[in-house]
Amino acid sequence: MTKSYNSFGMIDRHQRAAISVEQARDIFVRQSFEPGGFLAFGNGKSYGDSCHNDAGTLVDMRGSEQLIEFDVKTGRLTAQAGMMLSTIIEIGAKHSYFLPVTPGTRFVTLGGAIANDVHGKNHHRRGTFGCHVERFELLRSDGSILVCSPEVNAQCFKATIGGLGLTGIILAATIRLMKVGSLDVVERIHPFKNLEEYFSLAVQTDIENEYAVAWVDQLASGANVGRGILISGSHADNGNFAVSKKVGKLNIPFDLPVSALNYPSLKLFNAAYYNLKGRQQRSHHSGYQSFFYPLDQVLNWNRLYGRSGLFQHQSVLPDEAARSVIPMMLEATREAGQSSFLTVLKRFGDITSPGILSFPQAGYTLTVDFPNRSARTLNLLAELDRMTIANGGRVNPYKDQRMEAEVFKAGFPRWEELEKERDPAFSSNFWRRTALAGAM
Repeated sequence: MTKSYNSFGMIDRHQRAAISVEQARDIFVRQSFEPGGFLAFGNGKSYGDSCHNDAGTLVDMRGSEQLIEFDVKTGRLTAQAGMMLSTIIEIGAKHSYFLPVTPGTRFVTLGGAIANDVHGKNHHRRGTFGCHVERFELLRSDGSILVCSPEVNAQCFKATIGGLGLTGIILAATIRLMKVGSLDVVERIHPFKNLEEYFSLAVQTDIENEYAVAWVDQLASGANVGRGILISGSHADNGNFAVSKKVGKLNIPFDLPVSALNYPSLKLFNAAYYNLKGRQQRSHHSGYQSFFYPLDQVLNWNRLYGRSGLFQHQSVLPDEAARSVIPMMLEATREAGQSSFLTVLKRFGDITSPGILSFPQAGYTLTVDFPNRSARTLNLLAELDRMTIANGGRVNPYKDQRMEAEVFKAGFPRWEELEKERDPAFSSNFWRRTALAGAM
């Protein structure tokens, strides 16, 4: 089958070939490979080219989404890798469970969450998604199925968590859900006038709350530079486990010819959001969808960036470096005349993921995104890369479409450990562009 299979950033859009899991299994048994190899494709929520293999064939995981087992006493859930996190939420909610770690969209497959070792607003408490994976079944290109866990095929287990799909096809996985008192969250609002004030709030806020994330007004100038809203919270105890299956109140039905997210519109939006959110009751109950997944309420919101797509840049910096470098990074975005719709700051804790290529490290992570304006945007992103690497940080691979091989290897010095475990018949645009650059 041939479909778009685009990534969420929509930078490199064209039709791509894909096969089903059953077809891939048959090919592996017959050892009748086509050139270019394979790569599993989840739901296309990665922003860059880590989910693409244009030299070969994608394996469409959607449809492989059956629940295999759920132990309501322990919260252990086993499901096929194509199951969406939204479905796992529905299953767990019936027995007072929630995802221990969730990214900013619930429309991610279980296999994709493992392959990217996604993180959420509670890294300081729970680490990454991979910290809650107990085992999985991995289909290799020789037709074998490896059962991987911290005790069995341990090195392959570590390589697959955060391994960007390069070790084979995750067929099914067992994860541990988290017992909660409600899906609702007691949300707390902390406006801050500048980044220095944010950093002074962040540590104590993490100590007191399960979740914390900050929105920053990237375009604020003068006395308002660095202002934002720190949003924190913990699950309520009101016993509300009602799951809404509504998908998006709004829809962007087509690509806009140019980005609607320009300087004037974002300047107005940022000022309005800062004032309205900052005036909210300091502590109030929030539904889980509005707290964890606000952008899921706008279908195809990436189309707001225009036909040329968007670049997202996420970096992480050690604690001390972050306090001085992040303000300089935001200043660099303003000097470049680039407007970021989503500018997010989070504090990562020191919980280590089992994944070799896991992105988070102790410190602070900054996320910005920009409409694609060709060289103008690429030059800025390269400068953000340089500032990150020079100060002991790294750039997130599954948010990336263009980082240089040297940037990747400097941020992830253990990449060769993954290369040793990579299935020889699996590759991706990202891996060829970074890890394998110069070796082809």
